[in-house]
Amino acid sequence: MHPQTTYLESKPHYEILDGLRGVAAIMVIIFHFFETHSGGNHVVQIINHGYLAVDFFFMLSGFVIGYAYDDRWDKMTLGTFFKRRVIRLHPMVIMGSIIGAALYFFQDSPCFPMMEGVSVGTVLLVMLLGCTLLPLPLKWDIRGWTEMHPLNGPAWSLYYEYIANILYALFIRKFSKVALTILVVIAGCFTVYRALTAPAGDMVGGWALNWEQQYVGFVRLMYPFFGGLLLSRLGWLIRLKKRAFWWCSLIIVVMLSLPRFGGEEHYWMNGLYEASCILFLFPVIVAMGAGGKVTGKRSTAICKFLGDISYPIYITHYPIIYIYTAWVYNNEITLWEGLPYLPLILVSAIALAYGCLKLYDEPLRKRLTNRFLKHKKAA
Repeated sequence: MHPQTTYLESKPHYEILDGLRGVAAIMVIIFHFFETHSGGNHVVQIINHGYLAVDFFFMLSGFVIGYAYDDRWDKMTLGTFFKRRVIRLHPMVIMGSIIGAALYFFQDSPCFPMMEGVSVGTVLLVMLLGCTLLPLPLKWDIRGWTEMHPLNGPAWSLYYEYIANILYALFIRKFSKVALTILVVIAGCFTVYRALTAPAGDMVGGWALNWEQQYVGFVRLMYPFFGGLLLSRLGWLIRLKKRAFWWCSLIIVVMLSLPRFGGEEHYWMNGLYEASCILFLFPVIVAMGAGGKVTGKRSTAICKFLGDISYPIYITHYPIIYIYTAWVYNNEITLWEGLPYLPLILVSAIALAYGCLKLYDEPLRKRLTNRFLKHKKAA
């Protein structure tokens, strides 16, 4: 095996951070379930701040990218970096688009106003475009929710994840700690401004291909991702001797579940809460997770399982939510009538993610790694 490949695979994972990604991904599903019954009004929604999980994902990614690659550029080319990131991320992007297309015609409902009359050929074309992760303009919206990935809405965050990886590899990896700190402070100012001045006092947005939504997406990306990178470089970890995973998980669940602050009269209060989560609390959780250790077979197994399914469940669950949303709208289902279906949605999403992981993602990534990243010595 090529020595570069051996070196690139030598670093251990942060088990707790992997597990926390899974906890946050499950909270996203629960958030989307309650969002279905909120009529799009987050002010009254139960499990209110689940969308902040995306900002948490960005911070985790920035921290892990810094840990995994910052000290390897003397042994790694740009091409190797991009190959590794594409192999890690893109197989499930493709699977998410395929699942979205396969389930599309089970989602027919007036709540998706652009679905009427959409042909199978159009769906297949959008699926193929979705496999590239390229953002689709509004004229290609076949659902009516202005999503730039209308078969699988959450793919928008992977679009920004790729942009962050490109910016890191081409430019920001070369920044000194001082230059990176300046960038993070400026990005933090944009985060605070957006949170306090957003029309609804929240950080929601980023999924549409128009100027406003692209601006929101970049604001949501820049501070968490590069703040996580800075945290990795500074090495500011918080050492917890016991139950670090469980304490961090509890904090995340509470943060993403709290009700709306300030109501419709004081949007700024909710914006202040969300800015505080992104700027201060998320870095503390990442520092606690990276500084802690998993003890006990049960905790280790749970962390591994949640870490394994975290990305697959995030990128494949939303077509199930589309189906549930259509059913709720078509049959005027109340929250209390729909609540018994939440466990079914969670089990279905977990089973789908685990099946994709074991039958598709892991085998394909192993094959691609062997093909493009591992080099045997010449005979």
